Order: sequence, then C-alpha cells, then structure tokens
Amino acid sequence: MAVTLQQVEAVLDQIAIPGGKTLLSSDMVRALGIDGDAVRFVIEAPSPELARQMEPLRAAAEAEVGKIAGVSKVSVALTAHGPSKAAPKPPQGEAPSLKIGGHPKPQQGSMNPPGVKHMIVIGSGKGGVGKSTVSSNLAVALARAGRKVGLLDADIYGPSQPRMMGATARAASPDGTTIEPIHAHGVTLMSIGLMLDEAKAVIWRGPMLMGALQQMMGQVNWGELDILLIDLPPGTGDVQLTLGQRAELDGAIVVSTPQDVALLDARKAIDMFKTLKVPMLGLIENMSFYTCPQCGHEAHIFGHGGVGDEAAEMGVPLLAQLPIDLDTRLGGDGGTPIATGDSPMARAYAQLAEGLIKAGKA
Repeated sequence: MAVTLQQVEAVLDQIAIPGGKTLLSSDMVRALGIDGDAVRFVIEAPSPELARQMEPLRAAAEAEVGKIAGVSKVSVALTAHGPSKAAPKPPQGEAPSLKIGGHPKPQQGSMNPPGVKHMIVIGSGKGGVGKSTVSSNLAVALARAGRKVGLLDADIYGPSQPRMMGATARAASPDGTTIEPIHAHGVTLMSIGLMLDEAKAVIWRGPMLMGALQQMMGQVNWGELDILLIDLPPGTGDVQLTLGQRAELDGAIVVSTPQDVALLDARKAIDMFKTLKVPMLGLIENMSFYTCPQCGHEAHIFGHGGVGDEAAEMGVPLLAQLPIDLDTRLGGDGGTPIATGDSPMARAYAQLAEGLIKAGKA
C-alpha cells in the first residue's frame, strides 16, 4: 500500500515540541515529499541557535516516520529560518542560504530537468485570459489521473501559482544549492513566489530573470515526473524565447478568450511557438460563455466562437471551451483548484488531461 502525505503528516502532528505545539502545528515542516517508499522533508527552526538544539527532535521525527508501514527510507534535514546574530540577514522570505536571481551560468546541453519525461508550456498572448487558472487545474487533473506532475510558475514578475495551489510554505534549500519544491494537491510545485516575500515586487532586468529561470529548472529537486507543466508569463518575451531555444519541449498550449483583442495577441503567441519550432498542441478558449445560475441563460460576454474559428484557420486543435465560472474563481483564490472536485468544470479539466495522456504527452 502506497504511503500518503496524510499518513506522514499525522505522525509529525504527534511529535511534541517545547511550548505545547507539535512539529506540524508549529509550521516547521518544509518540502515534505514522497517518492515510492522514500520520505523526505526539512525541519526549519526559527533560528540557527534553536536548530543546534533540535537534533534529537530531528532524529525522533526520522525514527517515527520510519515506522509507517511501507516506508523504507527517511531523509530529514534540519535548517534554520533566519541567520545567526553574527551573520548578515538575507532578504525576508528568501530560501535559507540561497541567492535568487543573478546572471545565468554557462550551461551545456538542454535545460530539461533530469527525470522529467515530458514538458509542456502553457502560454497566452496577453494577460488576464486565465492561463494560470488553466495551468493549475490541468496539473491537478493530470495528477488525479495517476500521473506524476510538476508545475513550474515561470511568471517571475507576477507569480500566482502559490495562491492558486494553496501553497503557504516556503521552498527550502538545506544546502544553499538544491531547492526543495512544495507539494500541493498531488502536484510538485515551484514558483519564485515560494522564495520571495509575496508583497515585494520583483524588479529585475532580463539577465536576473533568466538566472532565476535557470535555477528553477536546474536546481529544483523535481524528482521523477511524467510531465512538467510550465505556466509562462503572458506575451512573447525572454522566458518564452529561452525555453523555446534551450529546452526540449513536447508542445505548447495557448489560452485565449473569444475577444478579438485577445485573439490578436494569441495569434502572435502561436506564431512565436511555430518560429521556435515548438509543436502546437492546441488552443483553449477560456471564459467562453457565462450561464446565469438563476435563469440558465447563456451569455457570450467576450464574443462567441472566436478561438474555435482561429484554431480552424490556423490548423491547430481546439482542446476545450471553458466557461466563466464562479466556483473556479473561488477555488483559485482559496487555494483549492476546481479540478480537485467532481463538478462539471472538474470533469472538463479531467477530459482535457485525458486528451494529453492519450496523445502520449503525459
């Protein structure tokens, strides 16, 4: 029987710490992950001084988790939230001992993380069309279909996946080099928003942007994944160009609303992927229509059929037509994607995921 996160969390919630709380309720557990019969996590102490006193607690946590049926290996690292008093203080929210951003390092070969079978990018010509909502829900739907799924939030300036996936923990870096991702709703997640203060703007020029992208591709412990979905920033900028030229991508999905203004930019995104020789897997029409919950009237707020017509004209598949849906918005804002449930919207994302699986892309 496979070990679950819930089993491990239940054990950690029984390990008491001074002050009456448990290891889990004190929010000291970071980067909890399961790979087959192996469990790994990080215990993050409030300070280096306390961390030096917590080795017995680390050993106890390792021993207790090792008693769970089906667990054969446990790896527990001990780190500290902040610096010692004699050390300079890093920026608030930054992963321990890890410098984020900076110029990219010379790199030979592909940017593809080892152990990842397929990589698909999800883009849009402009912002505000629901690309990140589609990315998070598609990731959850693929995970529910039995795939090992990663989700990379490559929108450095406007990361939204931590909020949409309900990830409140920080990504940890026990050794200052390897970054341990967060796990939410069965998905392995990484975002710059997991490493920097949510309220702080990222004010970086292009080289620092590319340095951060390189870190999230190459330094994150992604593990073995069937598919890595990459939620791109809107437009046709540095991130898209770098991934298109230096990563081996299985394909691209473009999200647009039916609105003419959105379609103008969607055409540019499709042209960009074709120029970079990234296979176009298809278009998704988001905010396709709105159904009044009182009378059932269907209103096409942003126009009707525009993405379908565009897909036919450009010779690419129309993968889905997704309506404006209040529960989808509430799920994203609340950190529980609609695809976790069994509503018509959840079934629509499940069908979208099944299409990718049947096409051999996940």
